[in-house]
Amino acid sequence: MKKLMAVVAVVMLVAFAAPAFAATNPFMDVPAGHWAYDAVAQLASRGVASGYPDGSYKGAQPATRYEMASMVARALAQMDMEKASKQDVELLKRLVLEFKNELDALGVKVNDLDKRVAVLEDGIGGWKIRGIFRFDAKFGDTDNQYSYNTSGKKNEFTKERFRLFLTKTIDENTYFYAQYRTGDNAAGADEALGTSGRGDLHNMRWSHLYVDTKLPFWDLGLRVGRFAVDFEGDYGLYTDNDALFGDFRIDGFQLKKSFGMLNTTAIVGRNGNFGDGATDENMAYILDLNFQPNEKFMVGATGYWAMEDSNEAGEDTDISTYGFYAGYSFTPNIALKGIYYFQDLGDDISGAGIEDSPKAWKAILDIKQEALKFTSLWIEYMNMDNTFAYQTDPIYGIGGSTVAHVMFNQPQNDATTKVLFMKAGQQWNPKWGTFLRFAWADFDTAGLDDSYEYGIGVTYQLNPAIQFELAYDHVDYGTSSSTTLDYLRDKESVIRFRTTVSF
Repeated sequence: MKKLMAVVAVVMLVAFAAPAFAATNPFMDVPAGHWAYDAVAQLASRGVASGYPDGSYKGAQPATRYEMASMVARALAQMDMEKASKQDVELLKRLVLEFKNELDALGVKVNDLDKRVAVLEDGIGGWKIRGIFRFDAKFGDTDNQYSYNTSGKKNEFTKERFRLFLTKTIDENTYFYAQYRTGDNAAGADEALGTSGRGDLHNMRWSHLYVDTKLPFWDLGLRVGRFAVDFEGDYGLYTDNDALFGDFRIDGFQLKKSFGMLNTTAIVGRNGNFGDGATDENMAYILDLNFQPNEKFMVGATGYWAMEDSNEAGEDTDISTYGFYAGYSFTPNIALKGIYYFQDLGDDISGAGIEDSPKAWKAILDIKQEALKFTSLWIEYMNMDNTFAYQTDPIYGIGGSTVAHVMFNQPQNDATTKVLFMKAGQQWNPKWGTFLRFAWADFDTAGLDDSYEYGIGVTYQLNPAIQFELAYDHVDYGTSSSTTLDYLRDKESVIRFRTTVSF
């Protein structure tokens, strides 16, 4: 068996998993310019080919079956099932079968290799289904009147979240993703809630449904279907679901292209929840440019354009939003980052008030537990004009936008809202964790008091699939003495016991 055959066979196994980089060939008898120079260099750099003690590769002489078996075992250890193709796995199975005796003699457990091959086959050949289910039991101190419990009752049991994720790797370039979700139906709620936005019937839907593939030209990545747009989340610019702008779904097309350190994303589609919550007749155009020259620093810009697409002549509900963000990691566990937005609102957007070019920004200090040892720490300061249009509340509460949080009373006027948010999380061991959180909002509006919120919680990981969380949260909306303002008032609190099942 020629050494050349070994090179060809193993290159077929590892080429799809190897990144495109230039490697130095360590073998003295494979000179630069040789047709196999790059392939042999890749094998050596990944530890698949080790050569002979004298520094030679000896590609012209026959290879022993033991040498071939050794290379097969090393190649298998390097395989990336996310990039493997059916042809790759079939070739690997034939090679493992062919060199079974030699692998056994080398001390390589063929049964373990068979399991590895089975994992690879599962990853590329079949459908994968996983999911998450959350069940909340919430006990309020009063009739919460929609503050904490969506049913308006003092106590509430809620199927808070149920999601199924259906995926399939079709080939090395094509991937399918679908997400089905429902939830939020509250025991004790009025039957009408089932059709008014809070019940199962309204919320049962395929929220994501798309295909990723790679075009055969310009190394372009293409996504087609319904998918999430969440650049703040992608770049670690929020926690607890409190994006200033973004985190919405869109129906359309996405193109991605990398120019080394610069990554570009362009999106065109339609969206029913883009900007002011009422622009369901708009086309959406989005462009994100993200520059990361090294592991410490990133900077980028995102533009969102929601353009009127209805038949109503003369109506101006266009929204243009521009974001500029940056982040710097002093260490792998300590980072300073932030984002700045400004908007241009159409003349006919309801609630735009006086200011039609609002701004919003936030700065974040993110410290991981590895840095402080006993706790993580997230400190965020946000400043937003009250006419800034966003598709959902920027959340600083334990339960998301459907329950109490300090932004509930934000008015629509030409003033500015400021929020200070802090969260500390402690992971004591693989099973037990705790957290503390605090939020304060100043609306800069006469007759409207500041809002405060604080909470504490403990989590317990029963097993890899089941987690329990017990949390207490308290919000104080003040008294808001003005009788002309219809705002939430006084204090509310809740004890929430959450069960999360991941499967």
